Amino acid sequence: MNVTTKEREQRVCHFRQILLWPLQLMPLPEDCTLQHHYQLLVQETADNPWRELADEFSGDPEQFHERHYSEFVTFLPYVQRFLYGEGGSEEGNPHYGESPIRIFRRQDVAKVRMTFKESKTPLLFDIVHLDLYFFYDIDVVILAVEIAADNLELKQVQDTLYRFGRAYPPYWDEDGSGGHCLKLAEWLAPDGRVLAASDYEKRSKYLSFVSRFRAPCIASHWEFLLRPLVLHHSDADGLVRYRQIEYHRMPLLAYLAMDDPRTLSRGDFARLVLVSGPGKSGSLPYSDQHLEGFEAHFCYDRYWHPETEQPGTRLLSCGHAFVMVGSAREPYFTGLENGLLGQFRHQFFLLSLIPHFHKAALLMLSDCLVTALNRLEIGNAESVKRFKRAIREILEVFLRFTHRYWFYEISDQAQARALFSMTREHLGTERVYNELREEIQDMSQYLDSDSLRRQANTVVRLTVVTTAGLIATISTGFLGMNLIDAAQDPLSDRLIFFALVFVLSALLTGFAIVRSKRLSDFLEALSDERLSQREKLATLVAVWRKKLPTGLR
Repeated sequence: MNVTTKEREQRVCHFRQILLWPLQLMPLPEDCTLQHHYQLLVQETADNPWRELADEFSGDPEQFHERHYSEFVTFLPYVQRFLYGEGGSEEGNPHYGESPIRIFRRQDVAKVRMTFKESKTPLLFDIVHLDLYFFYDIDVVILAVEIAADNLELKQVQDTLYRFGRAYPPYWDEDGSGGHCLKLAEWLAPDGRVLAASDYEKRSKYLSFVSRFRAPCIASHWEFLLRPLVLHHSDADGLVRYRQIEYHRMPLLAYLAMDDPRTLSRGDFARLVLVSGPGKSGSLPYSDQHLEGFEAHFCYDRYWHPETEQPGTRLLSCGHAFVMVGSAREPYFTGLENGLLGQFRHQFFLLSLIPHFHKAALLMLSDCLVTALNRLEIGNAESVKRFKRAIREILEVFLRFTHRYWFYEISDQAQARALFSMTREHLGTERVYNELREEIQDMSQYLDSDSLRRQANTVVRLTVVTTAGLIATISTGFLGMNLIDAAQDPLSDRLIFFALVFVLSALLTGFAIVRSKRLSDFLEALSDERLSQREKLATLVAVWRKKLPTGLR
């Protein structure tokens, strides 16, 4: 009886889940007419369901909601300019003040139907939002999928969190279904039609794809959602191509409004924030040693009072997941306009979006750096030029990322500041940023030192040529005397003399340039008092040889 009562109490009155899926955008083809990736979605064509979303600031000021105001004032001014831009425009630059974020939304998918392996009855979730976030000058796009449902069992919520956001199966169970994945996921249109369905069970498809492209394949229902963007390692035609940049499990946010959240055990909270799937009530998902310090590392309990009648709100974060748990009986927790549900969908969504964007952008830049190094052929002059150009472009993008997007703090509000710091720490973005900065600085220093070496080598060669030319100039023009007085000769004779002198001078200068390295060695040996006359003579003789002796190379 007690178990039944507890299970009945552990129901989620209202559930929200937001998936954040960062993807790397591949460079556009050189002959492509698009300048930016998002411009493909601006074109309203039959195969493009995405439409650009106008921000709340561009509409009627009388329709500006209080929840938008609360969201705006949560952040520090420089973060506000990043998220929302700023009003006004400069003369000659109409785009000045715009936000570097472009958001596109599709409305054709109304619901998602999930079928689980342990249950024959599928669950139906409302699709609240399907958005794509593009960032100016950064080849990263983030897919945001928000779903909602009412009156679910806690185990169903845990199973949804665990299985829904899977880009592809890591393995297959004995029955042929994808491991850790839904048995079936279906996108439904407003009229109930199935628009696309998952294909986790098609084992041969995923195996052959990895064998051909050495890259993971994306499940068909996720591919459908991203069109007209296409997977980079595939045979599909498309200008804008993407590829996986992180783990196949998509980061997520979860909101649970429960009848009595105090019934949740320590193991229940651990399963929620660590997204470990459902388990036996009262048990821990991992060992006691592994969960030591769980509350200090993953929980923000500033407003959590489980010993009182009104327990408040418990916030949890592990980097990969952010979870908000509270009582469905508290109007402030369930308020969509001024309550915590509205904050979850706006402030807390952005508090998670920013660090995940940071990590994705850093991983993208690191991948570009590795790609540039892999394409470098030391003996190929054209390859070296392309490598230098690629490294300088990466350095420029990294500098713009640092000054436009990189934040150590985004809010002065204690809760927002603490949760942002907790998420960044779990994701390790600061460590990745410092490592990437050191790698780019090392590469930049190498390019600078290589340029200085080439300049110094050029100066040495020019010095040798100048020395040779100085000897010839002094020899032929000592005290202004002319060896050949041909000022009164016919023009044809003077032209012949000029041509002869020009050819001889050009040959001498060319020889000095070709042998400038050996000539510089000779000049250096000539000035070295430690060398004998015989050794100095050997360096002079080496100037005329076709191949240097072994000791003089």
